[in-house]
Amino acid sequence: MTTTSSPTPVRVLLRGRFGWFFAGRTIDLFGSSMTTVALSLAVLQTSGNATDLGIVLAANMLPMLVLLLAGGVLADRFSRRLLLIAANLVSGAAIAAVAVILLTGRYHLGTVAALSLLTGAVGAFAAPALRGIVPELVADDDLQRANALLSGSGHAVRIIAPTVAALLTATAGGGWALAVDACTYLVAALLFRRLPAGSRTPAATRALPDGLAAGWRVFRSLRWVVLTSLSFAVINAVNVGPWNILGPLLVTDHDGALGWGAVLSIRAAGLLLMSVLAVRLVLRRPLRTGRLLGVLPALPLLALGLSGDMWIVAVAAFVGGLGFTVSAITWDTALQSRVPREALSRVSAFDDLFSYAAIPLSQLAAGPLAAAIGAHRLALLCGLVYAVAALAPLASREVRRA
Repeated sequence: MTTTSSPTPVRVLLRGRFGWFFAGRTIDLFGSSMTTVALSLAVLQTSGNATDLGIVLAANMLPMLVLLLAGGVLADRFSRRLLLIAANLVSGAAIAAVAVILLTGRYHLGTVAALSLLTGAVGAFAAPALRGIVPELVADDDLQRANALLSGSGHAVRIIAPTVAALLTATAGGGWALAVDACTYLVAALLFRRLPAGSRTPAATRALPDGLAAGWRVFRSLRWVVLTSLSFAVINAVNVGPWNILGPLLVTDHDGALGWGAVLSIRAAGLLLMSVLAVRLVLRRPLRTGRLLGVLPALPLLALGLSGDMWIVAVAAFVGGLGFTVSAITWDTALQSRVPREALSRVSAFDDLFSYAAIPLSQLAAGPLAAAIGAHRLALLCGLVYAVAALAPLASREVRRA
């Protein structure tokens, strides 16, 4: 299934133009990971109102879903490098404005929500560009390795950044935490400026609706992409809400709050470990392998349904983290290597939209469904559906042979 051949040494890969992108992407992700925590804590610290926090977070998520497809069209039409620079500068300015509002004691829900909406809109334009630019920076043989490096840094950042944000908020205050956060976006923009000016796609002449329609035709023509995107939609529907709601409910009931924290930490270790291993592994059939191992993240849900014991769930979460990372890396690599470059960002945007659209419904439905049929039973059912959905793309011959 695998070999340990090395198309390009990591040190060489990180020394070139991909190295600048890797550094910029890591700092960018550090900033966005800080934003979620620092903004949440700062709003609660200032207003003391959970409803305010819900409005601010919803304002950030809504434009992401609404504008994601438009972001894909622009990322295929214009320079992805310039889009990333602009996105980080605008995000940094918006977060800096929130910091000033909090530091001067002029908190106003409408203003903070509007700025949160702006950062969400910017994220919708940045996401397709981030995935689309990687094939411009590395050779096709190095795509899996590059995605593994990005995955590893991403998992490490998601472990560290929330802690940094929480410490800054607790010690210096939410305003200063967001001020530091704003600086990370500026640093990321400066690093993205080091990318070669040639990292761009030819400018398209079509109007936005025409470009979107053309992207939809490409997406629809790739049966393996459509099938896998629908699989991800089902997976998110049965996983995001149940895991984030039933997980803490069942584990804390069995082992207390520290038990759930341990589960999340052990899962993060699995995510990070496989990212490191994937830098060395070269998969002969990456798409098929990713779908096969993509069934492993169903294990934590099954463990919740069957037990809820911290150690059983933690082991399942660790193994699930390994499978989740392989699934994500191989999927990004498949899109980048098999989708036409001129339509890559639009196809990625459709894929993301299908994948993310079910998340709000999942979060809203988990609680009422658990009350209706029981939390353990719901977790078990979701785990079974997850496993079936993860394997469903293998019905496509293109997936089995790739």
